[in-house]
Amino acid sequence: MQNQGRRKFIGSVALLTGGCILPNQLLMAVEKKEKYKIAVIDLMILKRQKISALPLAKEIGADGLEIDMGGLGNRDTFDNKLADLTTRQEYLDQAKALNLEICSLAMTGFYAQSFATRPTYQKMLQDCLDTAKAMKVKVVFLPLGVQGDLVKYPELWEPIVERLKVAGKMAAKTDVVIGIETALDAAGELKLLKEVGSKNVKSYFNFSNAIKIGRDLHQELRILGRKNIVQIHATNEDGVWLQNDPKIDLKKVKNTLDEMGWSGWLVVERSRDATQPTNVKYNFSANTRYLKSVFQVR
Repeated sequence: MQNQGRRKFIGSVALLTGGCILPNQLLMAVEKKEKYKIAVIDLMILKRQKISALPLAKEIGADGLEIDMGGLGNRDTFDNKLADLTTRQEYLDQAKALNLEICSLAMTGFYAQSFATRPTYQKMLQDCLDTAKAMKVKVVFLPLGVQGDLVKYPELWEPIVERLKVAGKMAAKTDVVIGIETALDAAGELKLLKEVGSKNVKSYFNFSNAIKIGRDLHQELRILGRKNIVQIHATNEDGVWLQNDPKIDLKKVKNTLDEMGWSGWLVVERSRDATQPTNVKYNFSANTRYLKSVFQVR
């Protein structure tokens, strides 16, 4: 089946190139553009909303960068430097020069703040969506966080569903998908998504959330399904690099995602070596390199 798929691909390439079959190296380069890409997060490489995150991401070996929207605290909205046209354009120009993609914008302020109760949540969402539209970014990340933990606080289910319905309508106007992270298992998260009922609200899956609770990571992915996962935080909790982590078999994860037909961004969040937790290049280069060795090598 793999050979048959490759023959179809080669035939398609031949049509696109006027009947000429590309040399094998060029063919592999074309193939490599599809399926999986690897990114890091500006916040986690200690460059929150700093343009220097881009060359550092390139040095780490990533294909792209997830950019945080800035601090939230008690403000009406995020402390977002990208709201400034000049700053935003500098980011876009630098990313283009480095051949890096901005895979998503992250509202990580909601890890500690309450999406269910903040009165200006629509302003926060709109600021993020407007920035995403201006930068041609198609995914934004919304963690429900500790105050929106639906396992600990099931009474928040209805207000969160109602707010996510509003968020979905807002996102649809800008053609952006909001990827949510919850404390629910896959069945619970799927139920939540169905109640929200918006194609613009999906799961931003995190390997770590399944692993630390002792859930079957592969079964969780299958339950959610290809169409409901927009991006993945592809790391575990800190302690060891991914390649040394006995709790996750990335080759098996790749097989699962391949079988599901999923493709997209795998974003490195943690999995830092406990002996050097603040050594950014050391940790994120290792994890990026390992993810690429598993997910991108043909």
